[in-house]
Amino acid sequence: MTTATRQVMVVDDSQAILMVMQAMLTELGINNITTCTSAIVAMEKVAQAPRRYDAIFTDLNMPEMDGMEFIRQLGEMKYPGGVVIISDMDTKIIDLAANLARQSNAHLIGNISKPVQLKEVARLLKKLESFIAPEKRHIAPITQSELLHAISHRQVTPYYQPKVNRANKSIDSVEVLARIITPEHTHTILPEQFITLAEDLDLINLITFQLFEKATEEFKEIRTELPNNVTLAFNLSPVQLDDINCPNKLALILELSRLKPEDVILEITEHSPLNSSVQLETLNRLRMRGFSISLDDFGTGFTNIQQLKTLPFTEIKIDRSLITHIDSDRFSQVIVDSLIDIAQSEQIGIVAEGIERIEELQYLDRYKHNLLMQGFLISKPKAKTEFIRWIHSWLRMMNSNS
Repeated sequence: MTTATRQVMVVDDSQAILMVMQAMLTELGINNITTCTSAIVAMEKVAQAPRRYDAIFTDLNMPEMDGMEFIRQLGEMKYPGGVVIISDMDTKIIDLAANLARQSNAHLIGNISKPVQLKEVARLLKKLESFIAPEKRHIAPITQSELLHAISHRQVTPYYQPKVNRANKSIDSVEVLARIITPEHTHTILPEQFITLAEDLDLINLITFQLFEKATEEFKEIRTELPNNVTLAFNLSPVQLDDINCPNKLALILELSRLKPEDVILEITEHSPLNSSVQLETLNRLRMRGFSISLDDFGTGFTNIQQLKTLPFTEIKIDRSLITHIDSDRFSQVIVDSLIDIAQSEQIGIVAEGIERIEELQYLDRYKHNLLMQGFLISKPKAKTEFIRWIHSWLRMMNSNS
């Protein structure tokens, strides 16, 4: 899906603001724009097709239904797109708006101050691209037969991306990312092309355990290249937590690879709510066995602040939609500030993912907390041999700067 095919709604009781927003969005390449002077009318349109709109820009102060009520109702109807507030707000209002939106499961990704500036709209559209779920991007999925062939021929391949400690620049953790590499394809097949299909076909466990087995074996060699202890971060789909035997299966593979649960961080995405008794029991059992648990993509899904304090997470990964342009985005700054405060008070590790610009790296450098950093600016995901070469390059650079 290209920028031109994005569907955007703008809600404001001022016709002047609607005209300005429409002109700016058009200039930035958005062709499909719906405008509403009433939040009630806007809600009726969204209710007819909740997935039609990728983003909704809304004013706060409107008659009949104000912006906060509108956002709350969007959350209650599980509107999956991003929400942007068009309003002058001080820090406390931004913080409160974000918390209220998250409590109702609305995806508030930023705010634009009035008078509206083109560069601010462009910045929020950039954040929208980071936020939109991979399945909505125009990347053709592989077929069922191709997926089955890849699994049966053990073509699910681990790629690696580091998490670097902000304070001392050490590589503290390495995340495993799934790829499919086949002789039939000239390019690497990405997770968004097969993970959803694997979940639908109940094949996600086969992929996960095949990947886990390969990665834990390769991890032995990767660890020998590093001067410090490093953990292996591994993604689990929330649906896998419905398998009450998941902890036993993972522990068995680790035993065969002569690794311990303490060597592994399991990353759980928050794109689906974690609330069933089986899921919570599985989470607790994984922690009891010694696995660390990371909440992945925080800021895009269903976990609220209270759950961070009650569920057994040992790490939070701040989604890239909150990191993109954080150096100039007051909304993201407020949310990240509060998350780091929570992480410190609850003794939870924290990772900023999706760092792609030097300005973002420089902004994050202000935090004294033991923040981990991850993103293309540091390293793209790489296969084992290439990743080991990157480790050598990184260590040489760190030694030369010390």
